[in-house]
Amino acid sequence: MKFSFDLLATDGPARAGTLHTAHGDVPTPTFMAVGTAGTVKAMTADSVRATGAKIVLGNTYHLMLRPGAERVARLGGLHKMMDWPGPILTDSGGFQVMSLAKLRKLDESGVTFRSHIDGAPYHLTPERSMEIQHLLDSTITMVLDECTKFPATHAEAAESMRLSTRWAKRSRDAFIPREGYGQFGIVQGSTYQDLRRESADALAALDFEGYAIGGLAVGEGQEMMFSVLDYTTPMLPQNKPRYLMGVGTPDDLLGAVARGVDMFDCVMPTRAGRTARGFTSHGIFNLRNAKFQDDTRPLDESCPCLCCTRHTRAYLHHLFRCEEMLGPMLLTTHNLTYYQTLMQGARTAILAGNYTEYCDTTRAGWTRGTENDG
Repeated sequence: MKFSFDLLATDGPARAGTLHTAHGDVPTPTFMAVGTAGTVKAMTADSVRATGAKIVLGNTYHLMLRPGAERVARLGGLHKMMDWPGPILTDSGGFQVMSLAKLRKLDESGVTFRSHIDGAPYHLTPERSMEIQHLLDSTITMVLDECTKFPATHAEAAESMRLSTRWAKRSRDAFIPREGYGQFGIVQGSTYQDLRRESADALAALDFEGYAIGGLAVGEGQEMMFSVLDYTTPMLPQNKPRYLMGVGTPDDLLGAVARGVDMFDCVMPTRAGRTARGFTSHGIFNLRNAKFQDDTRPLDESCPCLCCTRHTRAYLHHLFRCEEMLGPMLLTTHNLTYYQTLMQGARTAILAGNYTEYCDTTRAGWTRGTENDG
């Protein structure tokens, strides 16, 4: 099975396609459940599959610290270890080194840092990141990059982007091609159109199997993020998948799909599920709110998940008030199901040529039915 992407339909810039990999096909647009340390928090692999997810994400930084890439390989690889035979994309670790690691020192060779867990020293290079992801048996390997801080001056963003570009070339050289496996380059350049162009052109010359857009959702706000996507996605090859890293809310996803993005990941639905916040077709609910204590309705009557078909809002409220672990489990299941349903609906609408109407109807439901409790 060759790693490839079939573009099936467009509706304006919005795209519907199919990603073909060694571990199965992925219909796009798609949302990747985040399984940072080899597990989607509060969920079994069967539960993740039941949401409709076709691909999950793991993380180089966390897995290199615990249990270690070599140990994962000895255990049969990440697919076997976490009971996920489908595609797995692994983040290269660059963002986590920036956000979590201690005493980070960046130079041309890579990044030296101390673990946020025990302070142990590490040196992560593009070559080592590729080696780790190979040992994990990642279906999609991400190049090592520096996630540019925000805000950044043009000079700072240029220096950061060009370092990431040099690392991308080294990552490409170190990548071991296998049938049905792919590697994605990451476009950087902060909020500067000329730098995004320079980055995109340099990465296109390396002929990656896919392209990610990095350095967004780092504090710039939705309006600016959409503005960057407006000019960045047209810079990327039409016949390759496009992945917006670390985004985001349901509204972020709809807007990014409208601008030509195919793939997403974000901790938001799982993190929200653990903190009593539910994403629904009526808006966002805070299940700790007392107004739900006698509410016998399902969380979202249109949702097919176990949480909504078998339980009430009152029961969810009770679970969170009592700090029972079942509350986060059920609500995480619901949130991921909602995100998958949102993306399936987007795909259907693009194939039918009515994506704008789909977005309008979905957003109107949030506005009319919202019970957002902050």
